[in-house]
Amino acid sequence: MNTVGVWILGGYQSDFARNLDREGVDFAALTAEVVEATLTAAHTDAPAIGVVHVANAFGELFARQGHLGAMPATVCDGLWDTPATRHEAACASGSVATLAAIADLRSGAYDSALVIGVELEKTVPGDTATAILGTAAWTGHEGADAKYMWPHMFDTVAAVYDRRYGIDDAHLRAIAARNLANARTNPNAQTRSWAFPEPLTADDVSNPPVEGRLRRFDCSQITDGGAGIVLVTDGWLRAHPSARPLARIDGWGHRTVGLGLEQKLRRSANSPYVLPHVRSAVQDAFQRAQVTLDGIDGFEVHDCFTPSEYMAIDHIGLTEPGQSWQAIESGDIDPGGRCPINPSGGLIGGGHPVGASGVRMLLDAARQVSGTAGGYQVDGATTFGTLNFGGSTATTVSFVVGRHS
Repeated sequence: MNTVGVWILGGYQSDFARNLDREGVDFAALTAEVVEATLTAAHTDAPAIGVVHVANAFGELFARQGHLGAMPATVCDGLWDTPATRHEAACASGSVATLAAIADLRSGAYDSALVIGVELEKTVPGDTATAILGTAAWTGHEGADAKYMWPHMFDTVAAVYDRRYGIDDAHLRAIAARNLANARTNPNAQTRSWAFPEPLTADDVSNPPVEGRLRRFDCSQITDGGAGIVLVTDGWLRAHPSARPLARIDGWGHRTVGLGLEQKLRRSANSPYVLPHVRSAVQDAFQRAQVTLDGIDGFEVHDCFTPSEYMAIDHIGLTEPGQSWQAIESGDIDPGGRCPINPSGGLIGGGHPVGASGVRMLLDAARQVSGTAGGYQVDGATTFGTLNFGGSTATTVSFVVGRHS
C-alpha cells in the first residue's frame, strides 16, 4: 500500500510582540491577516484549498467569540463553501489541527489543506488571563491553593525531578537565559527587544518569584498572535511541478492521557521518565520518520515553563532520565550544539499564543530544514523535530520534518 506524503508548502507567523487588542484587532482581522499571508507565502490561492483546520483554545473566554472554524470563510471569500473545523486541545491545539489535516490528506479526500492557529490573550488583565488559561487543568480537582495554576503545575514537575534525581535551579535559569538570548535573533519573537538581567539570578528584583521555585523568566508569555501553514500531498506536487515546498512531514506521534497532573505522576512512579507518555509520543514520531535522535538536527519544544523544557530534554532522549542538566552544561542544546533546542526563542522568548504555538513550532521546523530561518538558522539542518503539549501534557504531539528534493 502506497503512503501519501504530506508536505509543508509555505507558512506565516504574525509578530508575537504586538498587542492586538490595543491595535483594535479582533479575531476577524487576525484571521484575515494569517489566512492571506499564509496563502501568499505558499504561492497559492484560497479556491485551491481543499479543507481548512483552525486551532484555537480560548476564543470564547478571551474574546467572547466561538465557532472559529467559520472565521476563515467569514473574512476570505475564496474559502466560502470550503469545509472547515475548529480544534481545541489547550496548548496543543495547533498540533491537533495539523494532525486532522494530515489525516484528511492521507485519506485521499483532499490534496491541499490550510491550517491556522489564532489566539487573543491581551483582551483582559494579566491575572484574569492566567485564570482563563488555568481552565485547561482539571479544574476543581487540583491546584485549588495555587495563585497561578500553570506555574504551580510545572513547579510540581520540577519538585518531582528534585525528589527523584535532584535538580539545580541554576539549570532552569540557564534554560530561560538561552531562550531569551535566542529570541533576539528572531524578528517575530515577543521578547526580542526586552532587557533582562545577564546573568539571570535567583535574587534579582526584575526576576521575582511566581510560584515555588519558578520566577518571572521561568515562564512563557501572555501573547496575541497567529500562525498558518499550507499542507499538500505528493499528488498536488506532481500537478504543480514548479512548486518548492519547505519540508515534508516525515513522522508524528500523539498521546492523550488524563487531565490531572497527579494522575500522571502516580502512574509514572515506577518509570524512569517523569511523564513516559511524552517519551512515547516522541518515539512514535521517530519511528514513523525512520530516524533516531542522532539524525535530528534540532528541536522546537514546549517550554511553557523552564521545567517543561528540562523534562523535554531527557524525554526526547538527549540524556538519560533525570540527567537533563548534562545537556545544559555541555552546550548540547545551544545554537551550534549537538541538538539545538528552541533556536527561535521557544515560548519563553518567542511568545505563546496558545492556539497558534503548535503551528508556529512546525513552521519553524520547516524553515530550519529549508534554510529559511534567517538569523536563527541552524547550520546544515535537514531534519528537525517538534514537541508540543497541552495542559500538564494531557495532549502531547511530536512531529519530525525533513528536507527532500
